[in-house]
Amino acid sequence: MKKLCVASLASLSLLGLSSATVAQSSSQNIDHQDHTGHQLESTQRVQYYTCSMHPQIRSTDPAARCPICGMSLVPVKDEAASTSGPAQITLSASALKLAEVETAPVTRGFPSRHMRLFGEVAFDETLVSDITAYFSGRVEKLYVNYTGLAVRKGDHLAEIYSPDLITAQQELQQALRSARNFQSRNPGPSSQSSVALASQATLEAVRDKLRLWGLSAAQIRDLETRQKTAERFTLYSPQHGIVIEKAVKQGQYLETGQRLFQVASTEHLWVTLEAYESQLPWLRYGQDVAFTIDANPGKTWHGRVAFIDPVVNPQTRTASVRLNVRNENDVLKPGMFVRATVQSDIAGEGKVLADDLKGKHICPMHPEIIKDKPGSCDICGMDLVPAESLGYFTSQKQQAPLLIPVTAPLITGKRAVVYVRVPDQDKPTFEGREVVLGPRADDAYIVLEGLHEGEQVVVKGAFRIDSAMQINAMPSMMSPTPASTAPADPHAGHQHP
Repeated sequence: MKKLCVASLASLSLLGLSSATVAQSSSQNIDHQDHTGHQLESTQRVQYYTCSMHPQIRSTDPAARCPICGMSLVPVKDEAASTSGPAQITLSASALKLAEVETAPVTRGFPSRHMRLFGEVAFDETLVSDITAYFSGRVEKLYVNYTGLAVRKGDHLAEIYSPDLITAQQELQQALRSARNFQSRNPGPSSQSSVALASQATLEAVRDKLRLWGLSAAQIRDLETRQKTAERFTLYSPQHGIVIEKAVKQGQYLETGQRLFQVASTEHLWVTLEAYESQLPWLRYGQDVAFTIDANPGKTWHGRVAFIDPVVNPQTRTASVRLNVRNENDVLKPGMFVRATVQSDIAGEGKVLADDLKGKHICPMHPEIIKDKPGSCDICGMDLVPAESLGYFTSQKQQAPLLIPVTAPLITGKRAVVYVRVPDQDKPTFEGREVVLGPRADDAYIVLEGLHEGEQVVVKGAFRIDSAMQINAMPSMMSPTPASTAPADPHAGHQHP
């Protein structure tokens, strides 16, 4: 028992000695930390303490907590930034370097906007013909017996037997014999008598009847020279193209006006594109459009805008844009997928610049007809109209708008804020300014209000400056009005549980 008591007393003595040693060491460490913290505090003076989640909360007490979320307040040192106005902030050299701030001047110019459109090749509806029956009859033979067959103007399509045509031939031969007999019996001035004129008029009426039935002048002359009535009539193609529809079969009986074939020309085609609502203000009639197809990569075709649909499709929110294209060597085929590019030089809000059309006149039906002077269209004969009447402007008549890079504005959806460097300041000072933006070009915005030419706007680091403005409870991108700078009040504001 004596030995056990002595061992216990020795253990307690050692425990007390080590506890004193640890306490002394901890006291020395705390003193060293306090001394180091005092040196840091003296080199970087703290203006106030604020909440990182709620920057409107400010306090001079380092031990205070945010009354809204309960977080510890963080110090705001004067070396980071200082306010110099209601919407201005001044950065130190180190803070400016840390934020990597870059500026660019506000300039004037006519920016370009490149738009990508997609669509497909289609037939030119003005060059699609329906071949119908001018008289009733029966199809005896079909020379074109499947769709997709290429035909040329004058190619035979079918042979038709028609009792009406046989009757018309008999009338033609009878009128022709009557006119010839009267002329042979009464030569001289008597040939101009009323009977002779009536006989000649009857002959011309029969010829007109056959011509209206679709017979050519050569076919009518052949019927006049025939000694025997033709029982079959050959139907010829009125144009060259491809047969896109065959609505008749061999042996079928036809009624007057019934459609036999549909032939579409491929010499000129349409390219139908789809444009979004945001692209429509920069598209104009007569505008040149470049496009490519997958079947022939590396080659670029060009066409001019001939029609812009005035109605927007409610499902796709797009409007159709049509191009007139000449199909050289029949490379383009209806149904091909098209990728198009349109370049519009923007002269302002809803204005397109086109110096190449200055003083030009365009046909309102065929945009490929462009002349230097007023006149008429070579295709349809319509009067040409000035290019400016179609929505074009020239740089001589339009002042260049203000431009800023696309990285300059901070856009929230309803507002756009730009930070401008204040001139003639000893330290870098930036001012937040709300601007009214116009349309966007490729790499620039048009500015309608809020800036002046030559001002330096922040193009890199604007978000960091805006963050400093928010911490200082100043007007910023998200807060157009200054935030409250009242001291921390545990009973004020919204309380989280």
